Amino acid sequence: MSDERVRIEVAGHVAVVTLTRADKHNALDLAMFDAIIAAAERLASEPGVRAVVIHGDGPSFCSGLDFAGLMSAGTAGGGIDARLRDPAPNYFQRAAYDWVQLPVPVLAAVHGNCLGGGLQIALAADIRIATADARLSVMEVKWGLIPDMAITRTLPRLVGIDVAKELTYTARVISGEEAARLGLVTRVAADPLAEAMALAAEIAARSPDAVRAAKRLLDDSWTAPPLESLSLEAAAQLRLIGSPNQLAAVTAGLARQTAEFADPA
Repeated sequence: MSDERVRIEVAGHVAVVTLTRADKHNALDLAMFDAIIAAAERLASEPGVRAVVIHGDGPSFCSGLDFAGLMSAGTAGGGIDARLRDPAPNYFQRAAYDWVQLPVPVLAAVHGNCLGGGLQIALAADIRIATADARLSVMEVKWGLIPDMAITRTLPRLVGIDVAKELTYTARVISGEEAARLGLVTRVAADPLAEAMALAAEIAARSPDAVRAAKRLLDDSWTAPPLESLSLEAAAQLRLIGSPNQLAAVTAGLARQTAEFADPA
């Protein structure tokens, strides 16, 4: 993974993923795509990680595609064409969708510009905390494109189709405050990174088995038919009841003590 694009730090069961191309507002060139995907791959199996916080260094979370950088890469060896031939429907979708598939909760701390592909990465997080003056946009139509970084798996769960269409058709830039009203952002905060870190620490203090099961259950059942969603609930609960971490949670709760949990193998 390229050190000049993404930095990963793990402490207290929380992994902090920092986009480090601050001079370009963390715009997405090929190296940035590769580094973000590599970070998600690493954290999918990183021992002891119970929550992830993604944020951008410098003035912005992520300003979207670096068109100049992508065009200069062109079809050179390992360039755009090679990635589009990846077995996945679209290699670039993985920069967002891999965070959806991560087994642990992902929180995005958003400030400055969060545009186009940057917004789609933020939407892939389980929770988004933004400054009131952050600038968010589904910006692809401005460039004659559609949003194609897994937005069909994220945006429909957050807003109505009319809101999704309006934002997509117009590329309108909205504030973090409006984004919270619309449901794109979970809440606003003066310091979203500090808020996200505090929330991640709270999540990391819970049973990692239960938190992982809850993420999987909600993602799999959100739009499922009633019988299927109820079956998923029952199966998940049966796996948890009587497990070492569940018993540790009960013991600690009854004793009003802090539980000590074992991380999944």
